[in-house]
Amino acid sequence: MAEPKVMVAGRFAYGRSSSLQPKDRDGDRDIGRSGDSGSDLNSAKDLEQVAGLLYCACKGDIQGLEQLLEEGLSVDAADFDDRTALHLAACEGHLNVVEFLINKGADVNRADRWGSTPLADARHYGNAEVCKLLEQNGARLKMSSMRVATQKEIPEYEIIPSQLVFRETKYKLPEGSKYRVATWHGTRVAVKVLSTVDFSEEAFLQFRDELDLLQRLRHPNVVQFLGAITQSTPMMIVTEFLPQMDLGKYLKEKKRLDPERAVSYALDIARGMNYLHEHKPPIIHCDLKPSDLLRDAKHLKVADFGLSLPKYDSASEFSGSNSIRSSDSLRTRPPKGASYLYMAPEVYGKSEDIDKSVDVFSFALIVQEMMEGTQPFSGMQPEAVAKAYAEDQRPPFRHFARRYPAGLKELIEKCWQKTPSSRPAFSEIIPRLTEIQRGMGGGGFLRSLSCVRPPRGKVIS
Repeated sequence: MAEPKVMVAGRFAYGRSSSLQPKDRDGDRDIGRSGDSGSDLNSAKDLEQVAGLLYCACKGDIQGLEQLLEEGLSVDAADFDDRTALHLAACEGHLNVVEFLINKGADVNRADRWGSTPLADARHYGNAEVCKLLEQNGARLKMSSMRVATQKEIPEYEIIPSQLVFRETKYKLPEGSKYRVATWHGTRVAVKVLSTVDFSEEAFLQFRDELDLLQRLRHPNVVQFLGAITQSTPMMIVTEFLPQMDLGKYLKEKKRLDPERAVSYALDIARGMNYLHEHKPPIIHCDLKPSDLLRDAKHLKVADFGLSLPKYDSASEFSGSNSIRSSDSLRTRPPKGASYLYMAPEVYGKSEDIDKSVDVFSFALIVQEMMEGTQPFSGMQPEAVAKAYAEDQRPPFRHFARRYPAGLKELIEKCWQKTPSSRPAFSEIIPRLTEIQRGMGGGGFLRSLSCVRPPRGKVIS
């Protein structure tokens, strides 16, 4: 078997990395450091065999794995970072390889150098079937830490806790919010705190994934990440603070918005979401709702990525870095804790085939709420609302057609289609909203008014 060049300083440098591995300043995996390890690589032959084992697991080559194990190599053989074949197969989503390795006696709870287990890796990359198989065979998530071993490894975003000054403030955050307002170097910031009281592995993984997303995002309509506290508890994420309250509270106060402001806000949302969807890998918010849209003086910014998921193509090719080639049709687990009021039918139905269009569905409901001044199906229980969406019912348009700029109702209806593939992408929504906005300018709004047909499908009155 030809030996791939996949080892650097005794570390496997091919395929997806550990879910807890720190990144260097360029975002690539830091594989060049020396450090303690439980691995037993005493010769060039050991190194070669382990490299072959991990490579076969990464590529889904069961025949190659069988050959190496028959030659006497341990199924739990690991590189210098204690990454095993099961770690690699779990990362890549190779269900048949994971099953093969478990049957060969692989340790399902083996932790790598950073404390990540095969189950933690599978969850990080959204491999739901692999997670299920591992859990059925005794895998359990461990309470994890993001603490690093040396000063050199501390991420550059790390904030010293004493630099954050928390005081009582006149700014009221949403009820039940995990955020607090603090002052950092003289600037007000929003701080999301990971509670130490109800701390769980699920909460930790959600926190870590949100942190991983935020530090890679840069857009005027996405809340700006400033730093984090990960080397002490409680852990925190620090972002810019927008004092003008979120869209949800604003709508409760103002009720319906004037059409010009509603369309302007819709464009802000669409631009922020389009940036997330066009990111590499694409990012699906999964729980878009008015309280996740923060206001500054004139614009909205998308925030709260606690349920968001990066989308990985199971057939992606990897080089030595953590780069990803993504596809348009991707799979993930439905998010737990998402808001029923803005939930796409496929999310309520717990489909594993969730794609970017779930955010488009939520977007349509938010735009209609801005125009109507009431939440979707006001008065109904939240889960009953989600069930109504699944039964192809949509909130009624109660206000006169002339209140809606020409084309806006049609766009809303297109965005909340039951079939995900029928919904437009945000890259299509932006020019349509721009055209609607253009028709409203300089008195054009009155000229652009037209009668609009009733919404498609069933409507609850």
